[in-house]
Amino acid sequence: MLDHLSRFIWKVSRPLQRTALGLASTLGLAAVGVHPAIATPPSIDQTVECEVLVAGGGLAGAATAYESLLAGRTVCMTEITDWVGGQLSSQGTSALDERTTQRQQRFFPRGYLEFSDRIHKFYDRPDPGDCWVSLFCFLPKDGHTILFDMLQDAEQRGKGTLHWYPATVIKDLEMVQEAVPGERQIGGAIAIQHQPAPGAPPLNTFPLSQTIEDAYRYEDSDRFQKTVIRFVPKPIEQRDQPRTATPPWYVVDATETGELIALADVPYRVGIDPRSYLEPSAATETAVPYCTQGYTYTFAMEQTAEPQPQVMPDFYPQYAPYYSYEKPIFASVDLLFTYRRIWRPEGQITTNTRFGNIGYIAPQPGDISMQNWTWGNDYRPGTEVDNLILTHDQLQQMGQLEPDGWLGGLRVESLRRGEESSLGYYYWLVAGTTDSQLGEGVKQPSPNHRFLSGIDSPMGTAHGLSKYPYMREVRRLIGRPSPGYESGFTISEIDITRNNFTDDYYRFNLPERTYRSLGIALSGLDTIERIRSNESPDPVRLRTRSRIYPDSVGIGHYNIDFHPCMQFHPPEAPGNIEYPGVRQGQGVTYPFQVPLRAMIPQQVDNLIVAGKSIATSQIAAAAYRVHSFEWSSGAAAGSLIDFALEEGVIPYQLTDDLPRPEPQLERFQRRLAEQGNPSAFPETSIFNEDWQDWN
Repeated sequence: MLDHLSRFIWKVSRPLQRTALGLASTLGLAAVGVHPAIATPPSIDQTVECEVLVAGGGLAGAATAYESLLAGRTVCMTEITDWVGGQLSSQGTSALDERTTQRQQRFFPRGYLEFSDRIHKFYDRPDPGDCWVSLFCFLPKDGHTILFDMLQDAEQRGKGTLHWYPATVIKDLEMVQEAVPGERQIGGAIAIQHQPAPGAPPLNTFPLSQTIEDAYRYEDSDRFQKTVIRFVPKPIEQRDQPRTATPPWYVVDATETGELIALADVPYRVGIDPRSYLEPSAATETAVPYCTQGYTYTFAMEQTAEPQPQVMPDFYPQYAPYYSYEKPIFASVDLLFTYRRIWRPEGQITTNTRFGNIGYIAPQPGDISMQNWTWGNDYRPGTEVDNLILTHDQLQQMGQLEPDGWLGGLRVESLRRGEESSLGYYYWLVAGTTDSQLGEGVKQPSPNHRFLSGIDSPMGTAHGLSKYPYMREVRRLIGRPSPGYESGFTISEIDITRNNFTDDYYRFNLPERTYRSLGIALSGLDTIERIRSNESPDPVRLRTRSRIYPDSVGIGHYNIDFHPCMQFHPPEAPGNIEYPGVRQGQGVTYPFQVPLRAMIPQQVDNLIVAGKSIATSQIAAAAYRVHSFEWSSGAAAGSLIDFALEEGVIPYQLTDDLPRPEPQLERFQRRLAEQGNPSAFPETSIFNEDWQDWN
């Protein structure tokens, strides 16, 4: 009967699938592997069984796989590039962003600490790059190698199974309708793996803008030969735990842009949030979904002893009006070169020097730098005609939410311009003489450099740009409604910031009612008394710690750091400016937590979100985006899935009774602590409000 029904569901169209799946769910068949298919299914080349399907091999995805493998689970992990590690490898940002106190106390998840120890041992030196943006800068290709070795070791230690699918994208999700109205599960996923077509150049020959849509199409092309893979749950009979009505597997959206939350059509946000007492620094009173933070194609360049021939790209004049040192204190090519220097050959003479009040080790021939600069290779579109992260409405208009229509959810033209802008920035560094912010006469040529390209180069690409752009802000989940979050759970600006809301800016720009609500929200233990009082909300209290969440499952600490979109189209237009008001929310934060509610979407029971797409506001997202946070959220996802499968519980059930005690949640948090994955910083308590020393 099951085989017959499965074949029937495979053939029907989506409207009929929903009817058939309702019957399947009623009969209790969804939990044992009855799945719909896409409306016009391709020929499936492979069917692979998993307990955990991780979409995205960045830091969050790698951490999910790491914890799942240590728990003995069967993990399938897909990644659009052929490197694992995201920020520290395929995106080229191999300069670890860490806060001083957290680093000094080594208060990170166990897997992040293991990676840190391994890469330090690999180089056997304090900092292979002698950079000054971080205490440790290294070559991206080494980040991939070390992290992948670590996953393989976790597979052996935990007796798990890792199915690794590089150069693979998720094309479609097979949704199973549950008996509960409005609730669904992911019953299967269709993926496409690509490899070079016969006679075609190797992977990483062409930049992403030239290959991304091809990668998401089923048909073979001149560049790629495709393998269509269907991921399905591992049958219950092969599991140790008894059969239950809970999901038989879990799917994790650890993609760099929140692809699966768009594909699953669950609520999410993009861009600027409207100003409110929760987001008092928001730039506008209404949402602006097109203005996301800039993204960056990083590249590597080498210092040379002699001047090198520097060829101006044909498109350079288009982007030249944008480039700048930004501020006089940074107006030195050597300073920018050493900022993220990722390799310095051993045995060199160390010469300490300064530019203004910034000290650094002078560059020498053979040094390699990675470039990631706001007024350089950041590309910052922010209008409806050039935004990179397509909104829900735009996806519908372009047909990407139709059956077989998904092509990655990004604007390809924006990717192409970002690639050109990055290549142009290199030319500006070595040959440019203009500066959009500081004027003429500041920028001087610096031709003793070489752009590094080739498959064996630090970025691992023939074109020399990173395999994927570094994404600072993407689709952001809206969690399930809960007490205090009637519209859906979200981490807000006021939950983490140290900003001074007693400033005149807030007093005079916020409506009186909003300012009073802000005062109440910051009242801490005095909140109830403040609500009952008719007194003026002045003075608003200063926050002295971040919000403490009863369902915290991870940690992070970083400044609210903005790279705002530009106001007009195109971003590189002469005289263009950053979107007014976006930087108002920028500033220092307290150490913060990762609440479980921020990782659980509405409407789909077996989808978990890790990484930059968890439920945050735009301002909070500017802090929740760095290396260690991504790992912490992924570690929580991997451990959560093991706990859910073992206990026969659905993740949202761990939080659905909050603020009342949740015994299962408490057991899970104890497990995290025993594993070495902290969910709170030392001495976290509602009675401890002395967090000023966390720098």
